[in-house]
Amino acid sequence: MPELSLSNISYHYEVTGDGPPLLMLAGMLSDSASWTPLLPLLEPHFTLIRPDNRTTGRTTPWTATVSVGQMADDALALMDHLGHDRFHVAGHSMGGLMGMEVAGLAPGRVASLSILASGPVRVPRTMAVFDTLAAIRAQDDGETLWLKALYPWIFRPAFFADPAHTEAALAGALAYPYAQSLPAMRHQIEALRGFRPRFRPADIGARTQILFAEHDMLIPETPSRAAFAQMPDVTQQVIPDAGHSIHWDQPQAVAQAIIAHAKTP
Repeated sequence: MPELSLSNISYHYEVTGDGPPLLMLAGMLSDSASWTPLLPLLEPHFTLIRPDNRTTGRTTPWTATVSVGQMADDALALMDHLGHDRFHVAGHSMGGLMGMEVAGLAPGRVASLSILASGPVRVPRTMAVFDTLAAIRAQDDGETLWLKALYPWIFRPAFFADPAHTEAALAGALAYPYAQSLPAMRHQIEALRGFRPRFRPADIGARTQILFAEHDMLIPETPSRAAFAQMPDVTQQVIPDAGHSIHWDQPQAVAQAIIAHAKTP
């Protein structure tokens, strides 16, 4: 299991695939395993580098200091450690904000940036959702109930046409041995609440694509699109029939977009 010792954490990461390096930054409540649907689609094209953010997965301790900026610093330290002077970045949700931080910290090193279901805007409703999910999780039977409450916020409407989809998702989540604990979840929620970007969209010079999800209930497209439009070199598109979990709902479309963007001169 690859680990990188940083100042106050043991930073876990996974490396698979073959090709130019692609740093993949997971979103809220997620770790490196969240990229599973994209792996067989991207591994023939890239060396995929997938860290577990602070408070998640096999990065320990979960009680270490955490901020979105720190998580971006960790990711850049990992790319330094692996010797990648230039690399592509893909970030989902909070990972998209981290990707912008990495691009701002390392101008000229990020060959392309793909931001999935994310927006550099404050959304009080989204924070209220996370707070409510944590409160539900603290109740009796909360480990199952909070996941059932989460799924309508992240999956496309078609996911719920068959109850078996929910049962399969629950079974997988409850069996996952590195699932984020409730205290770690609360720790990460506060990190997102306290996020203050060091770089504005206008500061990000990397060639960037934004992938919105048609049915995203957590990220408002209109203000996010306006904020991203300030980037010097940006394209924006909507992935149809996808919820906030855009790469689970539409892995083929997302993978094709990342590959095409990375290969654009």
